[in-house]
Amino acid sequence: MLLPVLLPVLLSVSLSLSLASVTGVVVDQSGRPVPPATVTVTDPGTQTTATVFTDANGEFKIADAPDGCRVQAALVGFETQTADCRADAPVRIALALAPISESIVISATRTDAPSSQVGAAITVFNAEHIERRQEPPLADLLREAPGAHVVRSGAPGSVTSLFVRGGESNYTKVLLDGVPLNEPGGTFNLSNVTTANIGRVEFVRGANSALYGSDAMTGVIQLFTRRGETTRPQARMALEGGSFSTVRASAGVSGKAKRADYSLDVTGLTTDNEVKNNAFDNLTLSGSGGALLASDTTLRFVGRMERGTAGVPGQIAFGRADTDAYFRRHDGTVGVSFDQTIGRLQQRAGYGLNVSHQASTNLVEDAPYTPAFDGRTAPFEFSDFTYDSRSDLTRHHASYQVDGTFDIRGAGTHVDTALVDWDGERADLRDALAGTTVPASRDNVGVTLQHQALWRAVFVTAGIRFEHNDSFGNATVPRVSAAWYVRQAGSALGTTRVSASAGKAIKEPTLLQSFSPSPFFQGNPDLLPERTRAFDLGVEQRLASDRARINFTWFDNRYRDIISLKTALATFHSQYFNIGLTTARGAELSGDVVLVRGFSSKAGYTFTDSEIVESTSTSAAFKAGNWGFRRPRHAGFIGLGWNGARATLDLTGSIVGRRVDSDFSSLVPGILENEGYSAWDVRASFRVTRAVFATAAVDNLGDSDHMEPLGYPVLGRAVRIGLRARF
Repeated sequence: MLLPVLLPVLLSVSLSLSLASVTGVVVDQSGRPVPPATVTVTDPGTQTTATVFTDANGEFKIADAPDGCRVQAALVGFETQTADCRADAPVRIALALAPISESIVISATRTDAPSSQVGAAITVFNAEHIERRQEPPLADLLREAPGAHVVRSGAPGSVTSLFVRGGESNYTKVLLDGVPLNEPGGTFNLSNVTTANIGRVEFVRGANSALYGSDAMTGVIQLFTRRGETTRPQARMALEGGSFSTVRASAGVSGKAKRADYSLDVTGLTTDNEVKNNAFDNLTLSGSGGALLASDTTLRFVGRMERGTAGVPGQIAFGRADTDAYFRRHDGTVGVSFDQTIGRLQQRAGYGLNVSHQASTNLVEDAPYTPAFDGRTAPFEFSDFTYDSRSDLTRHHASYQVDGTFDIRGAGTHVDTALVDWDGERADLRDALAGTTVPASRDNVGVTLQHQALWRAVFVTAGIRFEHNDSFGNATVPRVSAAWYVRQAGSALGTTRVSASAGKAIKEPTLLQSFSPSPFFQGNPDLLPERTRAFDLGVEQRLASDRARINFTWFDNRYRDIISLKTALATFHSQYFNIGLTTARGAELSGDVVLVRGFSSKAGYTFTDSEIVESTSTSAAFKAGNWGFRRPRHAGFIGLGWNGARATLDLTGSIVGRRVDSDFSSLVPGILENEGYSAWDVRASFRVTRAVFATAAVDNLGDSDHMEPLGYPVLGRAVRIGLRARF
């Protein structure tokens, strides 16, 4: 009689003894959290009983874990590890990096996410790669990314532009630790931006206005300042010199002290760049610091200053160099952010200020000259003219973001994000010779809602942004992306991942396009935003136990309402209007191989089929039916590296096919096409002592004399040697 009564009680007691709560943390080899890794619990019979993801701190919790269970942590790019469940203490699992490792990125979703779990095309340059390339200019680093084409108007320090997936050069949003660096309207000159004190660069391709608002038409580049990671302060110094009177020196220190971390760096460069009035001087000051105010609250600061002055000799391939023209740029960026975790919620508030003072000056009227090149001659003389244009630009950026992470039994993990951004854009556009100043001001507000759904093999992100801009009013831009693991790792054939994304993006007019009073390029306050709709579809295949990886991405973009000048031939009066339409579709193919210990290689190829569909330009270079201006149809890069016990050696190359261009010098017959080229660089280091390394660098190894834009020859072969030390 007692058995029917006691049986439920005994079963309940037995069940309570066999089911327990298991907590733990997943970290990488350096002890940093790995979010969101897949954590799988199996019973003694190896049957899966639960699957969860680690949170932003790398932590996980299994509410009901069977007695004698095991916990397995896995993430593409890391080696899978297994540990026994423990009820008395958290389980700690350290994941070793695979030969071709994974990257935790922020820019794709504005939350921590493994790049393999987002549907966007992403390239990440980590601290090791930046160091082995000896802290190159940002522009040179980006030459190693699919879909990117860099154009520098001559030697280092000259105007440098980036074209992504056939878009315009002001279609990429650039940020430093979350603070926008673009000029109002998207313009960004990479001429004096270095990678000094930068620990990571993320490059996300595709339409991203749903997260970042204006300017993110073809991609987002985010630079992350180095952070101190060791309790013992680490000092670093470097000095190098070589061809063209080049000298570069740097010094820095980083470390951690109890609840705080810091990193400070100063880097200076001077070079005469071979040609008269082509010298370039640059100074970079950079610093970051953070403090753990409580176990769940962090306060961070970042600051960076770039000061550069470059001579502007002009199109020296077609005539004499200008004797005194120069471009000076002083940029400063500061930012502060507050992060707090409250249970399943995370909130972040931030403020950033970016200030840019620019001067483009030519005060000496040089003698006239007649352009000539390769048997072509202009029918008339070109006269010099004096100018002194000043731009004082200020951009305030404030942001608040809240993220919530929720596990739904049987329905995966879900991350919801709500954020609001405010940008206050201020400018004074001055003509110092005429004594006139045009003030400009614009305030923009954007609100984004985003949802991420994470399952074991499928990851979906959907978002929408409502943007209000003082120039064009309101706009709504959506975006959706997905990644699907068709095949998990196994035998020689590793994981197979399919990804896709689709979205819309906008770009506000520049301040010149909206406010300029000049009759030769008059502003138009009624301009609409430039717009794009973009699709891409990708496949990633890993091979040979994560020692090889192949990526293929197809993209299709349509750029409309492109802002251009429309000129009245009778009066030469010009005003900006939305009159352009361009399409660009193509494919990006890249691969990484680490088959032999110490040796690595990577390569990429981009095919871009761009076409100007609508244009009112009278220039033959911009007529309808042409390829996009200065967008090559074929481009690629190659990188080969060796890392020995005491030495490293890296060879990188850029290969660019022919493209539409213009001499802009009235040559007869005119030049409307720029031929292809290849350029190669070498970097090497040798450990002299435990703390001292000898370095060598060769730029333009083959001494190529190509011109990236017509009229501006690249710098010849340059050799530098130096010493680097760490203490």
